[in-house]
Amino acid sequence: MGTVIHEERSLSFFEKYLTLWVIVCIGLGILLGKMFPQGAILLDRFSVYQVSIPIAICLFFMMYPIMVKIDFAEVIKAGKTPKPVIITLFVNWCVKPFTMLAIATFFLGVLFKGWLPGTEIIKGGTEVELFRSYIAGCILLGIAPCTAMVLIWGHLSKGNDGHTLVMVAINSLTMLFLYAPLGGWLLGVNKMPIPWQTIVLSVVIYVGLPLLLGYHSRKWIIAKKGFKWFEERFLHYLTPVSIMALLLTLILLFSFKGELIINQPQVILLIAIPLFIQTCLIFVLGYGLAKWLKLSYRDAAPSALIGASNHFEVAIATATMLFGLSSGAALAAVVGVLIEVPVMLMLVRVCLNTKSLFRQEG
Repeated sequence: MGTVIHEERSLSFFEKYLTLWVIVCIGLGILLGKMFPQGAILLDRFSVYQVSIPIAICLFFMMYPIMVKIDFAEVIKAGKTPKPVIITLFVNWCVKPFTMLAIATFFLGVLFKGWLPGTEIIKGGTEVELFRSYIAGCILLGIAPCTAMVLIWGHLSKGNDGHTLVMVAINSLTMLFLYAPLGGWLLGVNKMPIPWQTIVLSVVIYVGLPLLLGYHSRKWIIAKKGFKWFEERFLHYLTPVSIMALLLTLILLFSFKGELIINQPQVILLIAIPLFIQTCLIFVLGYGLAKWLKLSYRDAAPSALIGASNHFEVAIATATMLFGLSSGAALAAVVGVLIEVPVMLMLVRVCLNTKSLFRQEG
C-alpha cells in the first residue's frame, strides 16, 4: 500500500496524438449539435443545479482512474510541503483575476472594440454594450480556478498526483469563500449571485466521489490481489478509460454549444485571443515561481498547470445566472471551454520538454 507509482514510461501513441483526437472530438461535437440540435438540448436538460448529469458521469470516469492510482501516503506528505500550495493560492487569487481583467479589457474593450459592435439586453432588462458582456464572461473564467480537469493535466505531465489533489482541495474551499466577493468587485456590481449549489455539487461529483471510491477500491484490490496485480493488470486496463472519458466529455460539451459556435466564428476568435494569452501568461508565472522556489519537477508541473486552467462549468453557470443563456458573457465562458483542452495539452507538452530544468525526485 505504501508503494508510490512513478510513471516513467513514454507517452503511448494515443496520448502522443491526444491533441489531434481532441480537435476531432470538438469538431464531431459541433457537427452533432448542428445536425441533431434537439438531441443535444434534451441531453443538456438532464442537470441538477446547472451541473449536467451526462457530463458529470463522463468526468467521474475521467477522474476515477487517476484517483485510484494515488498513494494517500503521498497526499499526507504533500500536505506538509507548503511551497506548491503558496504558489497556487498566490497565482489563482492574487494575480490571475487581475491579469484577466487587464488583458480582456485591453483586447476586447480597446483593440478589438471596433469589431465587436452592438448591445444586448441582459437579465433584469439592462442594456449593455456587447464588448462589456464578453469582458464579464472572461472575468468569470479568471476567478474560477480548475478543480477537476487539472488532475488530468497534472497526471499527463507526470506530476505529483498527491500534490495536485491537495491543491485542488484547497482551491475548492477557497473558491467557496472568494468567488462571490471577488467576482462582484471586479464586475462592478453590488450583488453577485453565486451558484453555491453548482460549486458544491461539481466539487462533490468531479472530485469527492471519485476520490472516495478510488481510495476504497485501491485499498480493497491491493488487499485481495496484491500490489503487483493492481499495478500490472488493473491499472493497465483502466488507464485508457480516463482519456476516452475526456474525449466523450468534449463531444458532449460541444454538441450542447455547437450552434452557438457556428453562428459566431469571428467573435469566438476575438475572445479566444485574450484567453489564450492569459492562460500562457499564468502558466509561465507559476512555472517561473516554481523554478525560483526550487521545487522538484513533479511539484512544479501541477503548480503551474492548476493556475493556468479554469473551472469553466462554474463560469458558464454563473454567466447564465447573471446575464442569461444567450448573453455575451455566457458565450465568452463557452470559448473558455473551446480553448482550454488544446492549450492545456500544449502546456503539458511544454512541461514534459522542460523537465530537465527542475530538480528530479528519486
